[in-house]
Amino acid sequence: MPEIILDTILDSVKILPFLFIAFLIIELFEHKLSKKTENTIKKAGKLGPLVGGILGAIPQCGFSVLATNLYITRIISLGTLISIYLSTSDEMLPILIAQNAPIKDILLLISIKIVIGFISGFIIDLLIKKEKPKKHFDICEDEHCDCSHGIIKPALKHTIKTLIFIFIITFILNTAFHYIGEENIKHIFDKTTFFTPFIAGLIGLIPNCGSSIILTELYIANILPLSAALAGLLANSGVALLVLFKSNKNIKENIKIITILYLISIVTGLILEFFGI
Repeated sequence: MPEIILDTILDSVKILPFLFIAFLIIELFEHKLSKKTENTIKKAGKLGPLVGGILGAIPQCGFSVLATNLYITRIISLGTLISIYLSTSDEMLPILIAQNAPIKDILLLISIKIVIGFISGFIIDLLIKKEKPKKHFDICEDEHCDCSHGIIKPALKHTIKTLIFIFIITFILNTAFHYIGEENIKHIFDKTTFFTPFIAGLIGLIPNCGSSIILTELYIANILPLSAALAGLLANSGVALLVLFKSNKNIKENIKIITILYLISIVTGLILEFFGI
């Protein structure tokens, strides 16, 4: 056990500077693009799913929360909201960068999320008519990310929070590798290939950054195949679903949104799995 703990500490410490730099860059983008992003998505009109899918892929502090606010007030359509949810990367991108994942793998993950996002969004908007805007109210503060207080403080906050989750997940994985064996763990997923995207999708729906960290770490460790990892990462929209249920009193509508998000995610995972991706 002491050896496992030491390995976990070393694994976590090694990525600390890269994680901080990644979040620092993200916060810089957030400060430069935040208001422009909001205005762009508001003015997108019928191109909302495309614009939302692209902007959603850019790691920004609480962008999925902002999109939730804009949807509840009907400033954006359901298709645009789903597009943003599907393309949102939450903690995926910082972890992939910090872990020195190949650029082609990072671009592939982001590209698939964007494409699935805007295609799904356009289809939804064709089927479901956009409602008239309601009175605006602000719920973006629910993210509590201190984005208005410079970039160092929120970057440190995100880094520490993410590092704690990474430490916990790494410890669990290292313990499992030690006592069960990496090949045996992979074999478990191999035997339940068809159901893996369903499980990953459910993990992705958890409204917490820990879910995207779990999925990304399992993918990096080659435990989750790309198809299953994407099923989970597509379903993940950070804390947005939590804010949706807190601020939108229409429970049936909230359940409908989650159902749509989950179905698109697992269908994508199953299609990719079918083609051996």
